[in-house]
Amino acid sequence: MSAPADVPPEFLDRLRPICRGLPDAYEEPAWVGIRWRVRKRTFAHVLIVDPDHQMAYARAAATDEPTCVLTFRAPVDEVHALVAGGYPFYKPDWGADVLGMVLDDGVDWAEVGELLTESYCRLAPKKLAAQVSRPTPADR
Repeated sequence: MSAPADVPPEFLDRLRPICRGLPDAYEEPAWVGIRWRVRKRTFAHVLIVDPDHQMAYARAAATDEPTCVLTFRAPVDEVHALVAGGYPFYKPDWGADVLGMVLDDGVDWAEVGELLTESYCRLAPKKLAAQVSRPTPADR
């Protein structure tokens, strides 16, 4: 496992309040980077993709240099729509509902909050998901 220090602290400082604010969500080190889970199901994973070590991630993110990425779950139609819009979104080769996003200085943190909340609600038990307020499509 890698140390949390591998992910820039400014990104962790923005992601932690979003993820930890969800019912029964918890943070733990992943095989590389940090992940947030609900009932042993990962709803967000942030890591530095190094093409020399995480080749599948680097190919998916179309990067040839170390890059900070976030993966999460989304409805398949939303995955296709966001990927069609291009950068910062990309489609990893695993899981039809898995979406990747490159994190950089231009991140829209409000959008990240919405996407991670939706990811959480897709994986959380219905009782926990019902406790989360989510914007309606009309609010977006």
